Amino acid sequence: MIVFRKSFLAITGLFICFFLTAHLGANFLLLLPAETARNYYNSYSAFLRGNIFVTVIAYVNYLCILFHIYYAVVISVKNKSARSIQYELKNNSDNSSWSSQNMLFLGALIFCFLVIHMANFWFKVKFQHNESDLYQMVFNLFHEPLYVAIYVFSALPLGLHLSHGVKSAFKTLGLYHKKYLRWIADLSVIYATVVGIGFGIIPIILFFK
Repeated sequence: MIVFRKSFLAITGLFICFFLTAHLGANFLLLLPAETARNYYNSYSAFLRGNIFVTVIAYVNYLCILFHIYYAVVISVKNKSARSIQYELKNNSDNSSWSSQNMLFLGALIFCFLVIHMANFWFKVKFQHNESDLYQMVFNLFHEPLYVAIYVFSALPLGLHLSHGVKSAFKTLGLYHKKYLRWIADLSVIYATVVGIGFGIIPIILFFK
């Protein structure tokens, strides 16, 4: 059962990574010159809302997030309740990164940010139908120092969570061959760094734009 839980945690995590990559790529449109960014971003957003395939992918991503949270909590509780596993973790702490020992805490911070993010965008589009100019909505939000600080701060736990989570997911799924151990570990760190800095720097650039 534990193997199933960890495998499902890994699969949902990697799917979320796919979604994050696409989301970050779209956000880079915001960095184009103002009117160009407005046209491209609003057109892109309209395309996403009107595409049934993208809608299905989005809802699959929501389910992945929920299952990822559920299995992360279950696995953490099971580990803490098993004294032998807890003893092993303590003895291996010197060889473990801080992020690997605090994945649940980092995940909790990301979840808090996600609630704020969904309230600022998803809720307004879905339920308040504020979809005529999403570029302006983003632009206005990132001219409020508090929200810029929240988004920039949240990029840190995201990057730390990904730096361990990606390589751990590949290892869980049996794709972490010793021959390529260092490569996958390094690529995980590079991916986490790019995503973390990417999501963190866009609000700063827009704030001064």
